[in-house]
Amino acid sequence: MKKQLNLFLFCLILITPAFAQQPIQWKFPTAGGIHGAPAVTDKVVYFGSNDMNLYALDKATGKQLWKYPTAGAIRSTPAVTAGKVLFNSADGNIYAVDKTKGKLLWTFKTGGEQQYDIWDYYLSSPVAEGNTLYAGSGDSSVYAIDIESGKLRWKFKTGGVVHASPVVHNGKVFIGSYDGHFYVLDAQSGSLIWKFKTLGDPAFPKGEVQRAAHVDDEQVIFGSRDFYIYSLNTKTGEQKWNMKEKGSWVIATPTLYKGNLFVGTSDTHQFYSLNAETGKVNWIMPLNMRVYATAMIVENKLVFGCFNGRVYFADPETGKVIKTFQTDESKKNHALVYDDTDHIRKDFDMYGDNYLQAEKHILSLGSILSGPVATDGMLYFGDANGHFYALNTREYLRP
Repeated sequence: MKKQLNLFLFCLILITPAFAQQPIQWKFPTAGGIHGAPAVTDKVVYFGSNDMNLYALDKATGKQLWKYPTAGAIRSTPAVTAGKVLFNSADGNIYAVDKTKGKLLWTFKTGGEQQYDIWDYYLSSPVAEGNTLYAGSGDSSVYAIDIESGKLRWKFKTGGVVHASPVVHNGKVFIGSYDGHFYVLDAQSGSLIWKFKTLGDPAFPKGEVQRAAHVDDEQVIFGSRDFYIYSLNTKTGEQKWNMKEKGSWVIATPTLYKGNLFVGTSDTHQFYSLNAETGKVNWIMPLNMRVYATAMIVENKLVFGCFNGRVYFADPETGKVIKTFQTDESKKNHALVYDDTDHIRKDFDMYGDNYLQAEKHILSLGSILSGPVATDGMLYFGDANGHFYALNTREYLRP
């Protein structure tokens, strides 16, 4: 009998890995928070950290291939093109490094960076189009830079910090600014085609635009700190519709899927599905913390990260949550922010006199500020505590 039991246990050990794979494929630590989404290629994942390094990791194993140090936090998503990785740093430089070895190819010095306030979590993520790189800067400018040489092609000055990422579409650059304007520029010359002024709110009269817009042939859609989501005509800049989320900034870039928009809010802690043509609400998902991250569709499921340290998987048709992934820090530090019912503690004053300490407690949950990015059955994302994850979504979503 004992021999039979031992044989059974031996066989069980042999087959267990095939049936009990861990959903976390790998996890990589950095020494600073990760605010930007990664750039993922066939074999490599590239991302920046507040520890001032750009990292290149093996996509399959998470092994570090190289890292490139700068003198400032890297709170943007890198662009990968023409054998180069191009990225923005808070030291006021835009860098181009060799994508294989991480060797510096060139740097472009902007007029300098600045953080607008503590909720200004991002730098403008450069976008490569043809042989030109487009990026915004804390010096209030939008830059077009030659990718091969790093030389300036043109520069456009706005009236405020430009930490929104550009979108290049049909020969035009679409980008918002903290001055409350949304700009459309000619991609070749940098000349202004049209601009739109947000409405503003008594609490936030500028109506700052913090992140990238969704842009297609018909609509430009973006959120603002004046509590509005705007839909504009792509060609003329005329407003098609707006929706006011009373009492909350709308920071995240809206995601379009099957005629509907998906976007999270800041202070009202909600996630919306809207009809893209009319702005009419399809459904609202209540949450317990803000969402700045852009959602994506993965295997017909809505996926987005939240400041509470969780990644949500939901039905895009109904908003029903299917599953959530929670970072270890979110579990460990949960009681700093939430009570036993998963609601924000009554004594937790998010925007009171101790708002700086409150924000630190929120970030200690492993807040997910960008992404995730999905490819080949995997989900890649970083958290505010400096951990980078590769999550096997097929394993994680298996019934």
